[in-house]
Amino acid sequence: MRILFISSTRLGDAILSSGALDWLLRRTSDAHVTVACGPVAAELFQSVPEVRRVIPMRKGPWQAQWRGLWLETVGTRWDLVVDLRGSAFAWTVRSRERRVFRTPSGAGHRVDQIRDGLRLDGETEPRLWIGDPDRRRAHEILGDERSPVLALAPTANWPPKAWAAERFVALFEMLTGPEGALPGARILVAGGPGERALAQPVLDAVPAARRLDLVGTQPLMTLAACLERCRLVVANDSGLMHLAASAGAPVLGLFGPSDERHYAPRGPRAAWVRSDETSAALLSRSGQVNDAPAALMAGLPVGRVVDAVGALLARTG
Repeated sequence: MRILFISSTRLGDAILSSGALDWLLRRTSDAHVTVACGPVAAELFQSVPEVRRVIPMRKGPWQAQWRGLWLETVGTRWDLVVDLRGSAFAWTVRSRERRVFRTPSGAGHRVDQIRDGLRLDGETEPRLWIGDPDRRRAHEILGDERSPVLALAPTANWPPKAWAAERFVALFEMLTGPEGALPGARILVAGGPGERALAQPVLDAVPAARRLDLVGTQPLMTLAACLERCRLVVANDSGLMHLAASAGAPVLGLFGPSDERHYAPRGPRAAWVRSDETSAALLSRSGQVNDAPAALMAGLPVGRVVDAVGALLARTG
């Protein structure tokens, strides 16, 4: 069965769509899948056994992106085209069946919206296909040391929704100090390529002997395998937050101008905490802050995050 699965450009949205792909694979024998997605998300799908090809859709003029995909796919007679981007593309190629997701209004989580919009019955929770090579590499990076690992993801695709670097520093000092929840823990700082400037103040504050620098230094799925082994991950609302949650790590997501009703981390070991103001109120001021880091996260104090961490650690053992 030939399936064309058109996922999202952004990493987080692509991860949230992964459960829909998993649903299709669980119900399809002899699937041959082609995935189209953004370049950052491409590695998510390359390790899926049924995926024969991943087509990166690079940023550029809208027509150029879709024309390029059409040229790559028009020669195949598809059994199913799934489009998570709500376009008319599915009707430009030959296919026996088409399912197109268009973002609805309302407060539902994006995972549930995708499930309902594509008419999928049953579980569509996000998942990762982490391979043995990535887990072996994670073992090399983290080693066998008994001290727990606290992961921090202080970056975001839009700097104003990133929690302030100095608050991440205050948080890890409180959590890993003698009286903290994770005394002596090593600190893994995670980020993607091109995000080092936002993460650097946190990296600089971590003592070298306890610092694990994974800001753009490892492939995406190796990073996922490392996050899988962490005792706790504290992350801005970002693709890395969803990566850690889908890997099964205890994750606390930090929210301000983004809406946790749509984008809270999913999973039994995930939780979130947000700033005082609503996402709508914060977004109404977005034009005043440009791209200033942490500009819309001032209403989330360190103490509230520490309390939320304590509750999450108590729940996840």
